[in-house]
Amino acid sequence: MRNRFLLSKRIISLSWLPSACLLLAGAATAKPPQEPDKKPEEVSRVASIEVSPAKSTAAVGTKLEFKAVVKDASGQTLPDPIKHWYAAPFDSAAAEDNGTVTFVEPGEITVEAVIGKKIGYAHVTVGRPQIARIEISAPSAPLAAGATHLLTATPRNADGDPRTDISLTWTSENPSIASVDAAGMVHALKPGAAKIRAAGDGRAAETSIRVIRNSVSGLEVSPATASAKTGDVLHFAAKDKRGTAIAAEVLWSVENPGAEILPDGSFVAERPGTYTIEAAVGDRLASASVVVGPRNISRETEVVGHVMPKEDQFAEEWIWDHYAYLSGISDKVYLFDIADPAHPKTADPLKVDARLVNDVSVTPDGKIGVITREGASSRKNGIVFLDTADPLHPKVLSEYTATVTGGVHSAYLNTHYVYLTDDATGSLRVIDFSDARNPKEVARWQVESSGQMRIPVPQEEGGGFTMAGRYLHDVQVADGLAYLAYWRDGAIILDVGNGVKGGSPEHPQFVSTYRFNYDELYGSGWLAGAHAIFRYKNYLFVGDEVFPASFDIASRNRIPVRGIAHVLDVSDLAHPREVATYSVPEGGSHNIWVVDDVLYMGYYNGGARVLDVSGELEGELYNQGREIAHFWSGDPQGYRPNLPFAWGAFPYKGLIYVNDVHAGLWIIKLGRPKPYSMTTDPPLQ
Repeated sequence: MRNRFLLSKRIISLSWLPSACLLLAGAATAKPPQEPDKKPEEVSRVASIEVSPAKSTAAVGTKLEFKAVVKDASGQTLPDPIKHWYAAPFDSAAAEDNGTVTFVEPGEITVEAVIGKKIGYAHVTVGRPQIARIEISAPSAPLAAGATHLLTATPRNADGDPRTDISLTWTSENPSIASVDAAGMVHALKPGAAKIRAAGDGRAAETSIRVIRNSVSGLEVSPATASAKTGDVLHFAAKDKRGTAIAAEVLWSVENPGAEILPDGSFVAERPGTYTIEAAVGDRLASASVVVGPRNISRETEVVGHVMPKEDQFAEEWIWDHYAYLSGISDKVYLFDIADPAHPKTADPLKVDARLVNDVSVTPDGKIGVITREGASSRKNGIVFLDTADPLHPKVLSEYTATVTGGVHSAYLNTHYVYLTDDATGSLRVIDFSDARNPKEVARWQVESSGQMRIPVPQEEGGGFTMAGRYLHDVQVADGLAYLAYWRDGAIILDVGNGVKGGSPEHPQFVSTYRFNYDELYGSGWLAGAHAIFRYKNYLFVGDEVFPASFDIASRNRIPVRGIAHVLDVSDLAHPREVATYSVPEGGSHNIWVVDDVLYMGYYNGGARVLDVSGELEGELYNQGREIAHFWSGDPQGYRPNLPFAWGAFPYKGLIYVNDVHAGLWIIKLGRPKPYSMTTDPPLQ
C-alpha cells in the first residue's frame, strides 16, 4: 500500500501506512500535507470539520459514505471541499477520496476528513462476521467406559480466522453411550458409538466418539520419576501392567500449578518444584513424579561499542565481514567500519532518492548490496543494487522499479534472487539479479481473499490504485521454501525449489498457511499482523507487530506497542501447528534471528532479548526461565531520551549488534552469569 499519511500537531493517521514499522518515518521527514490548490490563509480560516454520520455501525465487507461540513471560527459553513479522507487502523478499513469507506476487519474504526491541519472525526463500530464453519477435534483413540474427554471446537470466519467468542451448544445423539455437558466434556458411559454435535451462530459440526470396554487391568507410567529444568519437555507414556497395548485414550493431568501436560503426555514446567503426573484410562489410575529445577542460564550484558548518528531515527541493519550498514528512517544508509567494535569508524552515508530506506543486505560474497525504497520523489521506488567492492563507499549499480514503483518494504537475498514485498499490491515479487546491471522480475505471488479492495490513489500522490486488506511484510527463504509474514493473513509457506510442491523461484507454489485472529488477540483499534518470520530447525518463529491506530508522533514520550512471537511446529509442512509463544510483557516484538539454538530479537521498548530455544519447545517461553539476557537499549541522547526501541539484534562473531530506532547501533556481548532469582526482573522503564 502507498505510504500516504497525515501529520498534525498531535496525531499521525496510519490509514495508508504499509506497516507500523513506518510510523516512525513521519517523525524524520514528513510535513503536514496542505491542499495544493489553496493558499495558506484560505486553509487557516477553517476552524472545524464536522463529519456525518458521527457514529455508526457497519458489517465486514460493507461500505459507508461520509459527508463533511467545514466551518470557520464563527460557525459559518465554508464551501471548502474535503480532498482527503482517511480510515484507521489502515488494515481494517480504507477510505476513498469521495468519503466512501470500506470495512474489511471488525473493530473500532476512526474516519478522518482533512483540510490542512484541521481534522474532523467519525467513529464506526464494525461487528464481527457470522462464522463460516466449526471444526471439532476428535479423540486420538476410543474412550474406555468411565473415561472423560474434553472436546475442542474452533469456530472460524470465512477467511479461516479462529474465534473464541461464539457460544456453543453441545448435544449427543446417543447420550446413553456418551453424554456431553455444556463445556464439551464427554462422559463415556458404555460401549458403542455416539455422535457429538456443536452448534452456534447458525453453524454446526459433529464428531464421532467410540466407547469400548475398559480392558486395562492396571496402569504404569514411564518414566516413573524424572528430573528436568524449567522449559524442558518430558514425554510420559502409559502402559498396561500386563504388557498389552492400551486400545483406549489415556487422560493425562498434573497436580500443582506451574506446569502443564498435553494430551500426548508431553510435560513442561514454568516454575521449579515437584509435580505429580497422573494417567487415567477410565477408573484405572497411575502416577509418576517430576522434580523440576531452575534453568538458571541468565547472563549480564556488556556494552562493547555504540554509535548514534544525530539527525535520524534508524531501521534495519546488516553486519558482514567487519562492516555494519544501518538504514536511517530517511534517505540514507549509514556505513561503519567495525574492525574494532569498541570504536566504530563512520564513513559518509549513502544517500538515495527515498523518504525511507528500510531494508538493507549484502550477498554472502560481499560483492552486491540491496536496499529497499519507499516514498521516492520520482515515485519510482523499488530496490537499488549496490556495488560493495569498496564497502565504505558503495556505488549504485542498478535499480529495479518496473513492477514495484509503489514501494518495497522488505527484501530477502537467496542465491541470485531477491524476494521482495510490493507495497502497492501486497504481493511477493521475485527478482533475478544474475546480471545485477539488468535485474528482471521472474515471478509474482499473492494471497487472495474477500477482504481485499482496489482503492484509487489521488493524482497528486502518483495516481493509480493501491490494495487494502492485503499486506506482505517479511520474507525468509531457506532450503527451497519461502516463509511469508502476511500481516492479517498470517504465516504462509511456498515451495520455491524444495520440491515438495514442484515449485521454483520462477513458479512459487503454495504449501500451507497458519492464521491468527488478531482482532481477538489484541482487541479493537490496533494495527496488528504477522510482521517477522524466521525458520530454524523444525520451528517457524512468527513475530506480531502491534501499534495503536494513531498516536502523538511529535512527542518524545514512549510509544505504546504490543505483540508476541508465535512458535509453529512445521515438521509437517502441510499442517503447521502452534506449540509455544514468547511474550515479553514490557515490549512489542520485532525482528528475529536464530543461530545455534539461541534466538536474538528486538522487542521494541522491551529492548533486545536473547532466548534459549534449544531442544523441544512447548508453552510460554518467557515464563520458563529461557531468557539468557536482555539489554536496555535506550540512550539519554536518543531521539526519545532513555526510551529503548530495539528494532533487532544481529549475532555476529561472538557479539550482538542491536539496532535501536532511537539510539542507533549498540555492540554488546554476553557477560557473567546472573544470580538466580525465583522472581522475574522488573519491567523496563
